[in-house]
Amino acid sequence: MGQPGSARRSVTRCATRVLLVEDNRGDAELIEQSLAGEGEGSFGVESVSRLSDALERLGSGGIEVLLLDLALPDGQGIEAFDQVFRAAPDVLILVLGTASDEAIARQAVQRGASDYLIKGHVDAHWLPRALRYLLDRKATRDALQASELRFRAMSDASPLGIFVSDVQGDCVYTNAAYQRISGLTFEETLGTKWSTAIHPDDRQRVLAEWRDAAGSGAPFQTEFRFLQPDERVVWARVNSAAMNDGLAANGRVKTVEDISQRKAVEFALRAVEEALFEERERAQVTLDSIGDAVLTTDLQGKVTYLNLAAEVMTGWSREDALGRPLSEVFHIIDGATRQAAPNPARRAISENRTVGLAADSLLVRRDGCESAIEDSAAPIHNRDGRVAGAVIVFHDVSESRAMVLKMAHLAHHDFLTGLPNRVLLTERLSQAIGLARRRGKQVALLFVDLDYFKHINDSLGHAVGDLVLQSAALRLSACVRTTDTVCRQGGDEFVILLAEIEQPQDAALVAEKLLVALAEPQRIGQHEIHVTLSIGISVYPDDGVDTDAVMENADAAMYHAKASGRNNYQFFTAGMNSHAVRRLFVETGLRRALRQSEFRLHYQPQIDLASGTMTGTEALIRWLDPALGLVEPEQFVPIAEECGLIVPIGRWVLREACRQVQSWLDSGLHAVPVAVNISALEFRHQGFVEGLALILKETGLAPRYLELELTESILMHNTESSGRVLASLKAMGVQLAIDDFGTGYSSLGYLKRFPIDTLKIDQSFVQDLATDTDDATIVSAVIGMGRNLKQRVIAEGVETQEQLAFLRTQRCEQGQGFFFNRPLPAEDFARLLVAV
Repeated sequence: MGQPGSARRSVTRCATRVLLVEDNRGDAELIEQSLAGEGEGSFGVESVSRLSDALERLGSGGIEVLLLDLALPDGQGIEAFDQVFRAAPDVLILVLGTASDEAIARQAVQRGASDYLIKGHVDAHWLPRALRYLLDRKATRDALQASELRFRAMSDASPLGIFVSDVQGDCVYTNAAYQRISGLTFEETLGTKWSTAIHPDDRQRVLAEWRDAAGSGAPFQTEFRFLQPDERVVWARVNSAAMNDGLAANGRVKTVEDISQRKAVEFALRAVEEALFEERERAQVTLDSIGDAVLTTDLQGKVTYLNLAAEVMTGWSREDALGRPLSEVFHIIDGATRQAAPNPARRAISENRTVGLAADSLLVRRDGCESAIEDSAAPIHNRDGRVAGAVIVFHDVSESRAMVLKMAHLAHHDFLTGLPNRVLLTERLSQAIGLARRRGKQVALLFVDLDYFKHINDSLGHAVGDLVLQSAALRLSACVRTTDTVCRQGGDEFVILLAEIEQPQDAALVAEKLLVALAEPQRIGQHEIHVTLSIGISVYPDDGVDTDAVMENADAAMYHAKASGRNNYQFFTAGMNSHAVRRLFVETGLRRALRQSEFRLHYQPQIDLASGTMTGTEALIRWLDPALGLVEPEQFVPIAEECGLIVPIGRWVLREACRQVQSWLDSGLHAVPVAVNISALEFRHQGFVEGLALILKETGLAPRYLELELTESILMHNTESSGRVLASLKAMGVQLAIDDFGTGYSSLGYLKRFPIDTLKIDQSFVQDLATDTDDATIVSAVIGMGRNLKQRVIAEGVETQEQLAFLRTQRCEQGQGFFFNRPLPAEDFARLLVAV
């Protein structure tokens, strides 16, 4: 054996440098001889006997093969091997050991040694060949490893992910790009299937595509999402191909491309497309929903778009109109000249501004129909701000233009009769006066009022009343010249302008003609209606020199005709003005009296002529005017009827009378029934029966304490309607009386048909009983008739003993008049009730 730490070098020129680490000289020489016997240039052997020397030599490099004894003076066993292997991991290492060292030798092989040799069994022939074999195998392995390293370097440098699977489909390799795309490390992927990382929402689709491709042998390519462990989603495109060794498939390789950016762009583009589509749809729906028609053209004036309204108005469908000249689709003419109107789109394009269509333009539809339109045209600009076409917005104004004409007509005409109204009358009267002044002629104005027209409205309703007014308008118009004007002033009042007359008598002739024309009954539905007129006439220049004076004086004359019994005409006289002023004063005072409670009720007893006891009372209205004092009803009731105030005044009388009687009853007085006069307007007013029932309910008065007095003329105006109202009143429990009996129609038939309880003999018959045999005969007849019909008879206006004596001899039941008592205020009348 050599000295420790010494080294022997038997160096020859060779391709393979061998370092022998052996402290047993005999074993060392045996190995050296075996390698040396292989021939010059095969192996160059260097020998050392210590581990430290070996490590030092290995540090110098150049050694390709290391023969290591595991039992050295300064290093033994597996630890010695580990030191050497760490110092020269790329060197071919063979471990030398005895038979007892075989287990350690095997362990060394597991830890990186290429093989091991048992000392004493080294064969000179075998050892060189074994070394060459191991060197060749190492070279092959190194080449393969280098190739793998190059492949991995190229693979990891590729932006495409690579997933390699074996024939069972289990992963054997993935590159860095695949690990980045899938979010899985190589260790997490190894042995798994390629579909593991597919997004759950895509997995079913992708596997179905995979099975179809595998079954048909077609190439497989698809796109899906990877769901990474951190929930991040990566879009990928995958291609799959088989790996063949020339004979059979050894597995598959899949390339995976990250297409997330492309998908993001696609999604963005799709979102933009959808937004554009939705915007286009919204615009289309909006344009088709608006009432205006919209039409667009290009620079050459060719139609590029029509909305639904434009299709309807032009008669052209969008498909037919596209590309056609605007003048063909949008054919407009001047309504006055019937010539083609200027093209608004051409002007908008040439002038680069919004322009309007000429007034009175007509659109000629494709089928020839015409409609009045209004429109505006504006230029359309492209992205660079240059004019690219024009848009025309237009709409049908046929109805609005007709409405303007209608409104203009209505502004000067009455909507119900079509006659000129007060505005137009005033204009024509002013013109007629001016013309008459220049020609020295006269102008007449007739104010015409339909007598008792309110009765028609209240009894038959406003619909029938309107028909009566229309019929009257036709008859009045037929009575005058075409140069004259018939105007409806309002309500039931008409005014007739006779534009040019020679003398006032011409107006009188027209007035007489009007009276005759309206005297003929009017058949309105099932009703035969009689209408009379009250006519007032004023003449220019005698009765006024301007329009206001002429109209006011004709109005005053008309009211004078009413006061003169109606159904006549009156020329204006100077004294009528004072009457008109008086009437206006009273009307104004009545309206104030209603608001400020200036009315009072006085009560006049009704006496049993046989016993002298009080059997009832009549409520009589009085007006306590602050300036005039107590005003009798004869002075204001006719005016109240004319101006329509009689209905609210009558309602107040009914309520106050019922309230007062109930108050007397509540005070313990022996109250008697109260009689209240009902005017024609009240009786025919809609809701009269319901209003009376409400008054009785609110005041608490029993219906038997109330008697309603009606005149014959009221009942006979419309017997059918009157009969229904009387039946309702009778069913309610109130008493019914005929007031002023004998002065009206004097038709006895209605006494049997109407539920009348009392006949009141008019005081005009009672007044002259002692001196006028005719009056005495009438009174006796009425008393006898009432007795036979079992109706109570009351004589009104009893003022003398002689009248009372006559009534008693005729067995008249009751009387009323100054002989018994004057009408008394409620507080004075209450004292009479104490004595009852």
